[in-house]
Amino acid sequence: MTLLALGINHRTATVAVREQVAFTPAQLSQALEELRELPQIAEAAVLSTCNRTELYCVTDAAGEQTVLQWLGRFHQLSVDDLTRCAYHYLDNDAARHLMRVAVGLDSMVLGEPQILGQLKEAYQQARESQGLGGELERLFQHTFAVAKQVRTQTGIGKNPVSVAYAAVSMASRIFDDFSRARALLVGAGETIELVARHLHEAGVRQLTVANRTRERAENVSAALGGEAITLPEIPEALENADIVISSTASPLPIMGKGMMERALKNRRHRPVFMVDIAVPRDIEPEVGELADVFLYTVDDLEVVIEENRRHRQVAADQAESLIEHGVGSWLHERRIRSGGQLIQSYREQGEALRDLSRDQALARLARGEDPQAVIERLAYQLTNRLMHRPTQAIRDAAAREDHAALDAVQQLLLPPKPAFETHKRACAAGSAAHARQKDKTLV
Repeated sequence: MTLLALGINHRTATVAVREQVAFTPAQLSQALEELRELPQIAEAAVLSTCNRTELYCVTDAAGEQTVLQWLGRFHQLSVDDLTRCAYHYLDNDAARHLMRVAVGLDSMVLGEPQILGQLKEAYQQARESQGLGGELERLFQHTFAVAKQVRTQTGIGKNPVSVAYAAVSMASRIFDDFSRARALLVGAGETIELVARHLHEAGVRQLTVANRTRERAENVSAALGGEAITLPEIPEALENADIVISSTASPLPIMGKGMMERALKNRRHRPVFMVDIAVPRDIEPEVGELADVFLYTVDDLEVVIEENRRHRQVAADQAESLIEHGVGSWLHERRIRSGGQLIQSYREQGEALRDLSRDQALARLARGEDPQAVIERLAYQLTNRLMHRPTQAIRDAAAREDHAALDAVQQLLLPPKPAFETHKRACAAGSAAHARQKDKTLV
C-alpha cells in the first residue's frame, strides 16, 4: 500500500476554488465514511482550512486518480479543473509534506502556529470516524512529535510577522509595563481585532474601541472587557490614550494635528504612541511633528516585519533540517515494520511445519514405534520441510545467474564460517559421546 497526500492550497488555487473544495464540519464525517468505502482506500484523514484542503490516505497504486475523482464528485467539480490546481505526494514525500504543514513551513504566514491545532483536530476527527489504521496513526503521532521538537528547538513561532503584532511589538519598545497603559483602537476590522487580542495578551487592561457603529465596536471590545465608542467621541478618548492604533477604510484622516494638540494639552504633554495602519492614512502626517507624539505608519511596520521574517527564515532552515531527520526516522521505522511482517509470516510458516512434524511423530509413538527411529524420522522430515523452498529458490536463482539473490541467501541462511565450524565440531563431539554411551550400554 502507498501513502498519499493530495490537495490544494493558497499557492495552487484561487479563493473561489478553495471555497468550493473546502469541507464544512458537518461534511467531514460523511466524507471520511465515503473515502473508507472506496475499495482502493485503506485509511483516510481530511484537513480542511481556509487556505488548504488535503486528503491523507493509505491506498493502492491507482489511489491518486481514485481520490481525485471522488473529490470532484463530492464537491460537484470537474476532475480536469481539480487536476489543474491539485498536488500530490507519495510515501516519504507525503510524510515530509505533512510535517512541513504541521510546523507552518507551507503556510501563507511562515511558521504560523494555528495550523498544528487544525491538524490535530483533523486527526481526532479521522480517529472518531474510524478512518485511521496503523499507518496513518503512526505517521500523525510521529508528525506531532517532530512539530513539538521544531517549536522547542527553533524560533519558528517567535517574531510574528503580522501587521497587528508588529504594531504591538513596536509599542513594547516604549512601554515597559503594559498593565498601566491605556489603548485606543480606531476601527473594528480583522486587523484591529488582532491588535486588540495581542494588546490584551501583552497585559493591556484598559482598552477602548472606536468605530463608525457602536455595535461593531462592542463586538471587538466586549470579549476583552473593553469600552466601545463612536468616531465623534475620539477627541475625548485621546486625552486618556497612551497607545493609539488606527485601521479604518476612511478616505480622509480621522485624527488631525489640531485634535492631537488639544488632547496633549489636557494630557499635560504625556507622550502618546500612535500607529497608522490604514491606507489612505487615518492620522494626518503632521501629527508626527508634535513633540510628545511617536507616530509610525504601515511602512515603518514593514521594517519590523521584514526583520522578523529574516529571523523566522533562519528558524525555518533549522526546521527543514529537523524535518528531514524526522522523515528519515519515520521511514526507518516503517521499513522495520515491513520486515517485522515478513518475519511474522516466516515464523508462522516454520511453526506450521514444526507442528505437522511433531503431530506425525506423536502419532507414531502412540502406535508403539521405536522412539529412536521416530526421533530420527522427525529430524529428517523437519529438516527437509524447512529447507525445501529455500533450496528450490537457490536452484532457480543459480539457473538465472541471479548473483544478488544468491548473495542474499548466503548472508541470510548461512552463519559465519567460524560459528558454523564450531557448531559442526560440537555436533560431532555430541555424536561421538552418544556412540560411546551406546557401546557401554551394549557391554
